[in-house]
Amino acid sequence: MMAIRKRKRKFDSKQVAFTRFMLIVGLFAIWILGISTRLVYLQVSQHEWLRNKAVDQRQDVKKSKLLRGTIYDREERPLAMSVRAKTLYADALEITDVESSAKTIAKHLKLGVAELTKQLRDAKAAKKRFVPLVKKVDEETAQRLNNALATEGVKKGDEPQFEGLHWIEDQKRSYPYGTLAAQVIGFSSSDDVGMAGVEQSQEELLHGSVVKKLQERDRLGRIYEETIEERSRPGDITLTIGTTFQHKTEQALEEGVRNAGAKSGIAIAMDPKTGEILALANYPTFDPNIVKEVVAGNITNHAVQSVYSPGSVMKLITYGSGLEKKFFTPDQMISSGNGTIDVAGHVFKDSHAVGTVTYADAFAQSSNVCAIKTGLRVGKDDFYAMLQKMGFGSRTGIELPAETNGIVRAPERWNGDSLASMSIGYEIGVTALQMTTAFATIANDGIRIKPRIIKEIRASGEKPTATVAPEGARVVSVETAQNLRRMMRQVVLAGTGKRAQLNGWTSGGKTGTAWKFNSVSKSIDSSKYISSFVGMAPAENPEVVIAVVIDEPKVGARDGGGVAAPIFKQIAEQILPELGVVTDGTVATPFAKAEPKKETEEPPSGKLDTAKQDKSKAGAAVVGKQKLPKPAGKPPEKKTTDSARRALPNTSATFFIRNKSSTRTARA
Repeated sequence: MMAIRKRKRKFDSKQVAFTRFMLIVGLFAIWILGISTRLVYLQVSQHEWLRNKAVDQRQDVKKSKLLRGTIYDREERPLAMSVRAKTLYADALEITDVESSAKTIAKHLKLGVAELTKQLRDAKAAKKRFVPLVKKVDEETAQRLNNALATEGVKKGDEPQFEGLHWIEDQKRSYPYGTLAAQVIGFSSSDDVGMAGVEQSQEELLHGSVVKKLQERDRLGRIYEETIEERSRPGDITLTIGTTFQHKTEQALEEGVRNAGAKSGIAIAMDPKTGEILALANYPTFDPNIVKEVVAGNITNHAVQSVYSPGSVMKLITYGSGLEKKFFTPDQMISSGNGTIDVAGHVFKDSHAVGTVTYADAFAQSSNVCAIKTGLRVGKDDFYAMLQKMGFGSRTGIELPAETNGIVRAPERWNGDSLASMSIGYEIGVTALQMTTAFATIANDGIRIKPRIIKEIRASGEKPTATVAPEGARVVSVETAQNLRRMMRQVVLAGTGKRAQLNGWTSGGKTGTAWKFNSVSKSIDSSKYISSFVGMAPAENPEVVIAVVIDEPKVGARDGGGVAAPIFKQIAEQILPELGVVTDGTVATPFAKAEPKKETEEPPSGKLDTAKQDKSKAGAAVVGKQKLPKPAGKPPEKKTTDSARRALPNTSATFFIRNKSSTRTARA
């Protein structure tokens, strides 16, 4: 019995040991199976996720933009430039306690706690890793915020030492001269994209390229390797405008608009021989440094984007067409009769009868009747051809955005009295730049040069490239151009433009006074004027053409000779010395107190037939009397040598008929 019990006990102990061994083996097998299953799951199903997470912890990809290209004036003064800045952002996924963090952040950044808490909470739910908090601050401000946000115990490889907050390299656009040439330069958005002016038209060249940095970090976040990938660099642009020219033009224009109680104005100064725009001003204007506070209409460059009825300034084309066909000479006589003329049942009249005078005097006194007789003699086909050759009805091609074609209808769409109306500057829509270019053509002995605002481009990795003035196209003969300049000289000496006489230089030009089209009543409003003067100096060999256009003058003399001509005089007398133009020996006598004869383009009956108004009229563009800041201080004067001098572009101020519109004189 004892032996049996011993064997049984021995057998039981072996069985237990075996069972235990197998149990352990089973547990190991299950553990290994579980581990294997997990490994398969992680390495197969979760491979990409784990890999990305590892790379994210070890590598940091940062993108930054190279500074946007700089815009300079003709004397290499920076008009638009970018400066280094930083933007503070939050990575919502890195923030553990949203409420507590939002409270601290809001306190130091002066933000709303509730709004920031919601913003971070929503971003975390959406797994957003970029929540901008403070944009485009300088290095000093960034360091101050770093100190304020520093938190004990937080170890990061970058500033600030606050959970979930990071800086990213950024840039800020700066316009050192404030409002100066604002419509020409334009501005860029918060994303550094050009939105107006040269900033927009040259966006591809100016845009800051992206620099990609791949940083390798150790477990403490310290960078031990960095790889930089860089795209092509942005280019710089030099404009034809001069800071001093622009400043003086803007001052004269603003003063003229304010004195006349007008809505707005445009002034352009142009070199007739090269097509370079020396100054282009709009008033009211705006400060591109604070675009958010600007009235939208003030951003528009009305010199190229808005059209208006030029009135008697268009008589340059009328008489030029007749001279080109050799129908008369400036000294031949023409009769205005009793100061009225009937064309297709529409009676046109002069504001004052001039009688029988020379063509030069008829032009100087701005006789409507004599101009209409000349236009009818030329004929609609030749008149229309001259309009086209002068560039009306098509863009000038200047390097500015949103330029309009203007409005010139084809002859088959003209009414019986259309040629008569167009001969005195109605039923046609022009831009200030188109009119400036037409006068520059006469100043350049009949050769039309395309206007340009860009002088030089410095593309990345290339030598500066000067833009070459395109070859001119002959529009009229040298003889015609010279005769027209003689006639324009007479306008200033004895006609409606006496206020354009200069002290030290001879000058010539043409006044224009046109009634505005009322988009509400669909008729001409004889109480509202577009007053203009386009002139050149010196008269015989012009170095500069200046155009001035004023919208709705209300104080004092409202005609072109009384409102726009004095602005021309002020601009010319300041710019000509800067250009180094030698006086030609003629000094203007003090202007007499007696007012020059008022020039208006009145229809024969003083009323307008609205039934025949072109349906495409869009009416006059209205620019409010918004007071905007003046240029930030007077720009530094810089003398220009004879070898570097450029001719001065004309100045014109007009925001009248917009887009598709045309204005016709009235039928009796």
